[in-house]
Amino acid sequence: MLSISNITYRVAGRVLLENATASISAGHRVGLVGRNGAGKSTLFGLILNELQPDQGEVEIQRGVRIGIVAQEAPGGDMTPQDVVLAADLERAALMLEADTSDDGERLAEVHMRLVDIDAHTAPMRAAEILAGLGFSEDMQQQPMSSFSGGWRMRVALAAALFAQPELLLLDEPTNHLDLEATVWLEAYLQKYPHTLLVISHDRQILNACVDHILHLDSKQLTFYSGNYDWFEKMRAERMAQSKAEASKVDAKRKHLQSFVDRFKAKASKARQAQSRMKMLEKLGSVSVMRDDPTVSFDFPEPAELSPPLLSFDKVSVGYAPGKPVLRDIDLRIDPEDRIALLGSNGNGKSTFAKLVAGRLQPMDGHHHRSGKLFTGFFAQHQVEDMDGESTPFKLMAELMPGGREPQVRARLGRFGFGQEKANTLVKSLSGGERARLNFALITHNAPPMLIFDEPTNHLDIESREALAVAINEYKGAVILISHDWHLLELTADQLWLVGDGKVKPFDGDLEDYRKLMLGKSGSGNTKIPKDKKSKNKPAEPVEHQPDRPRGGDRRKEMDALRKLSREAEAALGRLIQDKASVEKSLLEPYLEGGKRGQLMRRQAELATAVARAEEAWLEAAEALEAAAA
Repeated sequence: MLSISNITYRVAGRVLLENATASISAGHRVGLVGRNGAGKSTLFGLILNELQPDQGEVEIQRGVRIGIVAQEAPGGDMTPQDVVLAADLERAALMLEADTSDDGERLAEVHMRLVDIDAHTAPMRAAEILAGLGFSEDMQQQPMSSFSGGWRMRVALAAALFAQPELLLLDEPTNHLDLEATVWLEAYLQKYPHTLLVISHDRQILNACVDHILHLDSKQLTFYSGNYDWFEKMRAERMAQSKAEASKVDAKRKHLQSFVDRFKAKASKARQAQSRMKMLEKLGSVSVMRDDPTVSFDFPEPAELSPPLLSFDKVSVGYAPGKPVLRDIDLRIDPEDRIALLGSNGNGKSTFAKLVAGRLQPMDGHHHRSGKLFTGFFAQHQVEDMDGESTPFKLMAELMPGGREPQVRARLGRFGFGQEKANTLVKSLSGGERARLNFALITHNAPPMLIFDEPTNHLDIESREALAVAINEYKGAVILISHDWHLLELTADQLWLVGDGKVKPFDGDLEDYRKLMLGKSGSGNTKIPKDKKSKNKPAEPVEHQPDRPRGGDRRKEMDALRKLSREAEAALGRLIQDKASVEKSLLEPYLEGGKRGQLMRRQAELATAVARAEEAWLEAAEALEAAAA
């Protein structure tokens, strides 16, 4: 269906793609992955013929309809349902012709085709898609001009899904969705009957909805069968194989070179030396697969505070007097709590987060706040509203007026901002880099509580994994609002449901919540038009993945392993110091024989103890590394 042949594309002198080749067959569901800035969206532009390659070509099977999500749905008086229905161009044209044509024979053909494409069920199907993406019945009938940009993007996504093109291109479709709409979208895409190519950093979507991965890395495209977890495993194996092959070639090269160096001057060995020189020339080199650079976040360790950090007793909160958004809140937050807020957009999650942060004061009820409690608050508007003409160094220095330059740079360095990046204008930073900068800014003073409101929108998969590690290692409390299922799964040990004006613990885990959401949205009953049903095809074999521990259990396991590793390292350090002290004493002149004998026996004992301690430390470090991986 889609063939990419030897594509090379340059932008501003930088090569994004070089002789890249890939082929996608009809019915494949493909996740396009790669680091931020690798060129994924550029590849979409080439497929859509919006960009022209410097060489190579993109071929799409004739007659295939391509669907994309518009940058923003139109405003004006059209309703969301009007916009979605208009996306099916064939139906819209046939409906217009049915209303205007006077040709009886043609009218019969039109009505037959309308029946074939299930046109009479279109309003119901459009309503189901909009409902799945969070639109109530009332919202579906409101004018588009009344919606914010985020909601208009949902309408644009709904229109693309409704049109059901033979090739659907989705670029980060979950970025404007909450968790509930993301769960619905995942279920919908699992049933999508045609070819799907999706750019996503959402591991859950890539595991649940695709059967192939197209990896864009080092200007090349590599095709893998299976979901994202399978891709990671296959890529790791390929990387290990390429490194092993390179090591074998290097060892052989050294052996041949050694022979040549030893015998090239000897007449009796000249012929053999010449032969090995030719072998060296033919040996060439093995290209080693490049591993992605490590991304890390390092939240400063906060001061220890006594529990509870915050408690609420029958508290109400809102914006207008006498009109609370949330009421009867009866909860407490302790140090090291990891709390995920669940609930659809508009139910009050951000309102509750502002209450916790102290940005909103209770209207009624009683609350207790630790006198030393302050929060770091991450919100998307902070990333988007940064001063583009400033630099990371200037922004951090403003927050640390008494800090010296090395201290400011050290803070930035904890989030990957070296000398060059720290002095780069913010407007020149990528979205992921600005998000990392925001993490650095909100944690500069080591707050005892962090509140994250959709922190992953600009982060690639590796950065999301690094964020999960940082949250688990952080010693303060965390409140998390996110549509990233994988992040919640790895970090949250409490789920609080925000809805119907209440905030209360959710009785169940994330899988229970998924079932609840799918039941409410009715996504299991979403109909597919008669002529667009997919044929059953065998599922791609994917190796069984062991169940991961839940967020709280995983954090406890990691804490125990870190403690064991630290203790083993400290014990080794003490033994090494003792051994060095004994060896220093042995160097003293005029040491009497009895004393020397005691010291030598102690030296031998310590040498054995050091060896054992080194082994224990290595085992603890390997266990920690394996658990982190």
